Amino acid sequence: MKTDIHPNYRPVVFQDLTDGTHFLIRSTIETSETITLDDGIEYPLAKVEITSASHPFFTGTMKIIDTAGRVERFERRYGSRRKG
Repeated sequence: MKTDIHPNYRPVVFQDLTDGTHFLIRSTIETSETITLDDGIEYPLAKVEITSASHPFFTGTMKIIDTAGRVERFERRYGSRRKG
C-alpha cells in the first residue's frame, strides 16, 4: 500500500446558510473556518447554501433561495412570477 495518498477523513460541521442549522458528519472536505459546538470541541466548518433542513423537497414548503442574483435576473428578463 502507498502511504500518504489518502485524504484526511475527520468530523466536519456543515452549516446551512439559509436557516443556520448544522450537521456534524465525517468528511474529507478542506476548510479554513472552524466552529466550537456545545461539546466544547472545535471542528472544521463548511458553509453550504442548502441542506435537507431547508430544501423544499424535504420541508414541504416552497422558499426561493437566491445567493447569486439569479431570481432577479430572471424576473428582469421574463417578468415577475405570479402571486397566489
